[in-house]
Amino acid sequence: MSEKLMSKKKPAFPVSKRLDAYLAHYSRKTEIPIFYDDLLRFSGSVAVYDADDNDTLWVRVYYSEYDRMEIDSSLKKVYSILHSDGSDSIFPFLNVDAVDFCTFGNSKPFRIRVRNVLNDNFTYFYVKKTDASRIYGLELEHMLSPYNLNFLVYKDTLIEEHISGIPGDVFIKEFLPKCTESEKSQLAKEFVKFNERCMIRLLGDMRSYNYVIVPTHDFDHVVYRIRAIDFDQQCYEGKLKVYRPQFFKENYLMVMLVKEKLQRNSVDQYKIEERSIVAKRILSSGNRIKRLISISKSDKISIPENIEALSQHIHDLTGDIAFKDCKSMGEVLSLALDFVKRNYEDVSMKQILENKIKI
Repeated sequence: MSEKLMSKKKPAFPVSKRLDAYLAHYSRKTEIPIFYDDLLRFSGSVAVYDADDNDTLWVRVYYSEYDRMEIDSSLKKVYSILHSDGSDSIFPFLNVDAVDFCTFGNSKPFRIRVRNVLNDNFTYFYVKKTDASRIYGLELEHMLSPYNLNFLVYKDTLIEEHISGIPGDVFIKEFLPKCTESEKSQLAKEFVKFNERCMIRLLGDMRSYNYVIVPTHDFDHVVYRIRAIDFDQQCYEGKLKVYRPQFFKENYLMVMLVKEKLQRNSVDQYKIEERSIVAKRILSSGNRIKRLISISKSDKISIPENIEALSQHIHDLTGDIAFKDCKSMGEVLSLALDFVKRNYEDVSMKQILENKIKI
């Protein structure tokens, strides 16, 4: 199913001047001492396996002694810019434990593991090639999801912080069978809300390995949340199903969980809740999201046939004739978010008027 839904290869789109100015205005653009291409100068690599000796599709790369010293220093500087004040004062306490490279997928990222030598705490960050659609995805996630994201852009290089959690495919295989019935119900609810959020903001390709499950202990039980970790497929594909995680075969067990644990009325309730929350976030984001959407309208982040197809699919779903006239994916996105916001405002105004009448 997944192969038929997705295009074979999504191209990377350059950052326009207007988007670059936006990133600078909101402190996303920062000069860094190393570029993605610099990390490609590795002299060798070895495969990385997990605890069960399965190939992770990552390789651990190594560099010549001369390059290694320069790269280590630069990566520590990037860490300091991303997580601290950008100074060199923390360098003596940091060690670059590993540089891993993934050839699977579109972004081909480098994963950097940095450890604090004083207490052995470590964290990751990622170095990727800049792609405008991915940047839109990161910014929309920052504004429209419950989670803030930290990332930096400099010329053709994108630095992303690590998003912690259990990979969805691992969770479904190893943890889901051990969950209690109550926990399964809660996961079903979260999947419905995650599915709705992805569709509203047009984030595609949420197969199980592109999101994580985040367990949080709350008093005497565990609360689960679902977070996207891959934003390559923001506003590119032409099929609406691509933006709905429920249609990927990798999520089949999660879909079955929803069918088993939730009644139709509950599913509709959770969809309405998520639309309302997203609408509130759109309103609270103010000029920032307005500026981003305005830039996206004139930006090229897809191809004409995908724009036409998605416009038609959303028109068929909503009945909104305005989708017929879309010339860019930014326009499709703008109308989709505006549709959600208008519905929320209309319902809110109706409730206000009804309350006034009752009083």
